[in-house]
Amino acid sequence: MLDFQTIAAIIFLIILTIFVFLKRKSFDTKQVIPYVLYFSMYKTTWGLRLMDYFAKKYRKFIVYIGYIGILVGFLGMVVISYSLISNIYFLFTKPEATPGVGLVLPFKAKGVFFVPFFYWIISIFVIAIVHEFAHGVIARTHNLKVKSSGFAFLGLIIPIIPAAFVEPDEKELRKRPHKQQLSVFAAGPFSNIVTAFLFVAIASFVLAPIINAMIEPNGVKVTDYVKGDTKFPAETAGIKIGEVIQQVNDETTPYVNNLSAALRSKKPNDVVEIKTDKSLYQIKLAKNPENESLAYIGAYLEQSTKIKDSIKGKFGTLLPNGLLWIYGLFVILFILNLGIGLFNLVPIGPLDGGRMLQLALHRIFTKEKGNKYWYGIGLFFMILIFINIAAGFGLFNLFV
Repeated sequence: MLDFQTIAAIIFLIILTIFVFLKRKSFDTKQVIPYVLYFSMYKTTWGLRLMDYFAKKYRKFIVYIGYIGILVGFLGMVVISYSLISNIYFLFTKPEATPGVGLVLPFKAKGVFFVPFFYWIISIFVIAIVHEFAHGVIARTHNLKVKSSGFAFLGLIIPIIPAAFVEPDEKELRKRPHKQQLSVFAAGPFSNIVTAFLFVAIASFVLAPIINAMIEPNGVKVTDYVKGDTKFPAETAGIKIGEVIQQVNDETTPYVNNLSAALRSKKPNDVVEIKTDKSLYQIKLAKNPENESLAYIGAYLEQSTKIKDSIKGKFGTLLPNGLLWIYGLFVILFILNLGIGLFNLVPIGPLDGGRMLQLALHRIFTKEKGNKYWYGIGLFFMILIFINIAAGFGLFNLFV
């Protein structure tokens, strides 16, 4: 049965598809693979006046911030490039390694980084608006014309991922000094990275202390089963995803480390009694695939918590649950802003990192020679990303 978040995501996609179809003549659509993969833009003048306001009022400050963004952009490019290359190495040497790149969607599926729908839709709009607004402000700070702004959609047959954009005058941009061009390109990823750390700072230093005072541990939640050639003990015994493990034999397990300690004291093939918040299970422990001397239940686990009774009595459940929801949103906003900010610095053609690298190569080599290197580097990283995504969908064994 579909949960509320999945139903909401499906309804959103249906509404989005209908809207794009009805307004199709108003969209500027670029077909990557005709009628299969495309990018559609709805051009407006939204936000242009606000960009002008910031660009005029804080011009000197923004110019300096833009130049810092260039440095951060190239450092981020090195970090994400190293991460992709090292991840490919681990995928070849350790097939159980986790892919470094994946799709972020509000659907649970293999190869997808799942984010609950309402977190996902809020995050997409925050990330897109911050990213594109930064491009626009930096462009206007350097007196570059911004022709339009608006929202867009990446489509795979149907529109899937909403986005935003600003459209600087490309001809005018190419005539500007390299430093100004780099500043414009780096602005989007830099703003996402700064925003990421802003959200994590608020989550860590403001929300976390409040939440820690409201909640207490109540066991270890089973979030999924580990998949293998055969079923592992947790799935075989019938422990359901979402159940909270509270006791192993006579040992209580309020924290994850309590459960880990209880299992470390056992051996493969030992039979243990596991008590959850729903039922009692007899489980024969398996061998850990990474160390056969260790006992293993074969489940993905996370810390489970509950609101303290004293807090419920004083504030009810609405306020504590609301703060927990906001904390979760801020954590997701940190992860996705940082991840998407860094991904935009991958040195591939249309991405900000690709355009920054092209300018740098033009400075080091002739334009013609620089472009040759640029195409080669871009192709190399496209292959790395393709392998990562393929590995996430379980297709990696086709390549090794």
